[in-house]
Amino acid sequence: MPQPADHDGQATSHMMKTTKRGRPYLKDTLDLFATLIVSLNLGPHKQFFRTYPNSFTTDEAAQNLASLKFSQSNRGPDPREPTRVVTTTTTTTFSMTRDMAKAMCQHFMDARLIENASDTNSNLFKERGVYMLTPKGLHVLERFISKNGINADNLHNVFVTQPICIKLLHLERRSADDEIIVSQSVITTLFRRFAGRSPNYPPQSSGNVADQFQRYNERSKGIQLHDHIEKPQPLLGRGQQQHKHSFHAVAALEWLCDFTSVVGREEAAEMAAQFVRFGLITLVSDRRKNNDSAIIFTVRGSTPSGNSAVSQHGEFRCTSKAVYRITNEGRRVAHWDLAGESPSASLSNLATDRPSVDRSIDNGDGKTDNGDKNTGSEAKLHRRASVVQLNHPQTSADKTAKESNTGRLRYILEEPAMRSLFREFLRQNFCEENLSFWLDVQDFKKKFNITSSAAAVSSSSRTNPRTTPGQVAMEKHHEALITTASVIYNNYLAPSSPSELNIDHNLRNEMTKYLEDTVSSLGGKAFQGHIEPEQAHSFNATQLQRMIQLYERIQTHVFRLMATDSVPKFIKTPKFLALRNWAEDFDPTDSEISQLSSGPSSPPGLSPHEEKGGAYITISQQASEREHRKAAAIDHGPVASSP
Repeated sequence: MPQPADHDGQATSHMMKTTKRGRPYLKDTLDLFATLIVSLNLGPHKQFFRTYPNSFTTDEAAQNLASLKFSQSNRGPDPREPTRVVTTTTTTTFSMTRDMAKAMCQHFMDARLIENASDTNSNLFKERGVYMLTPKGLHVLERFISKNGINADNLHNVFVTQPICIKLLHLERRSADDEIIVSQSVITTLFRRFAGRSPNYPPQSSGNVADQFQRYNERSKGIQLHDHIEKPQPLLGRGQQQHKHSFHAVAALEWLCDFTSVVGREEAAEMAAQFVRFGLITLVSDRRKNNDSAIIFTVRGSTPSGNSAVSQHGEFRCTSKAVYRITNEGRRVAHWDLAGESPSASLSNLATDRPSVDRSIDNGDGKTDNGDKNTGSEAKLHRRASVVQLNHPQTSADKTAKESNTGRLRYILEEPAMRSLFREFLRQNFCEENLSFWLDVQDFKKKFNITSSAAAVSSSSRTNPRTTPGQVAMEKHHEALITTASVIYNNYLAPSSPSELNIDHNLRNEMTKYLEDTVSSLGGKAFQGHIEPEQAHSFNATQLQRMIQLYERIQTHVFRLMATDSVPKFIKTPKFLALRNWAEDFDPTDSEISQLSSGPSSPPGLSPHEEKGGAYITISQQASEREHRKAAAIDHGPVASSP
């Protein structure tokens, strides 16, 4: 699967790295998936007399993957002349045969990024199929678009009409083989996300059919449980038994694939076997017939001293009849009913050997065939800030910093639900323009620094390098930046503008003076207080960068104004206080804070020293805002949908 990359006119080519399981490395899989989706025109497709919106076909995916080009342009100061802006463009072209493209799409299905539209239970990518994005796939796509500055207007409909995974738990991997780095603390973090804050029994049916958003949100709380009843067996002297907090083995595999970075059922079964090894779950029943074959995963590792719950090996049965339950140890680790106990009791960051993994096929006669074995290293976990710390600053080690209004405002601006509520508060106090300006400038700066595009390369674009997708995207992007710069000035800073800011006179004059000089140097119509389209059309990248610098100075002034004037009033409002309860449903708990981070502190593979692993959570802004608006509409009436 060649990947030619053209960087500053120099072309290189290499094959995608694959693991011993035969799949591409996870990062490559996610990047290629998102690049493909951006290049597709998702739309309605019909199959079996039903139309599926926001979908694509096998043919469309295979055709785009046959020659898919991803271009990324980065702007920065010229090393030889810092006042000038230079643009560096890197282009990556993915090329593969139809069979390879179908195999790649199968990996996307295994990772639970796409699903068969007409049969969501199917795990095979078929020759003539219609496919849609999963909530996990949308989460990955949203992060990719945001990170790479992609114009994704064509994907707006899919983001607003389908469920998105709110919280995705990422498990860090070794750079050498892309295997998850396992330690007791990593498994503890994964299990807490799996078990949920409390036992997740499906709600009693009220007669109303739950929509897809409700069903998905119920699943996202943790593995859905039931009470398993075993019939009496008089011949064995056993009466009827009831096992609480039970779940089907296959449901556990599906949940791990849907809500974590686990790739495929094999890897999910390995993690589930770790749950067994650490005494968090145990087998209740497996009523398969003797001639039914079953895949059984076994993991092995050392037994830490002083922890009797951990075994040297764990076994997980991947059968439709297998039922497991959460043990008392699992309840303790999940903190279901031990809220008063110190979390540190189960958070020992123990260095354990990477367990060996046996992929065994049990044919019902007690004989097994063993698979490969892996070895590995220690893992560590990172720290991230959460809403709990900012709403309850006394729980933080750095009490003074967390209690400052500046720190609170930073969190409000970063957290989607809090930001939406803050906007509503500012609107009621007739100063919403402060937040709008700050966010618009922030978005403008991000778009200026990086832009990317993805498209299937046609034969005409290959022969005419002047019309490559990257160059076309760059030209459109520059035009969009000019428009954005003009809109920001005309909306917030021009005399009598619709959302005129109340800012320092000197700041406004500095901006006006720069525009007067710039427009006069370009010739044509004189500057009259507003930026006209024909005037802005001639702005170059260096002039746009200077506008950004001036906007940043005003942005700092506005930030200080909101922190000193608006935030102290906002945090006393009933809606802010009520939001704590909602936020705790979607943010990590106090005990999880020490185990989760917003991202890896040092990406795996970049350090020459021993690799450390960990776990971190990413949160979908679009999904988080949607849930906040829904909750706020129920409790307090409708909330505006602006970001």
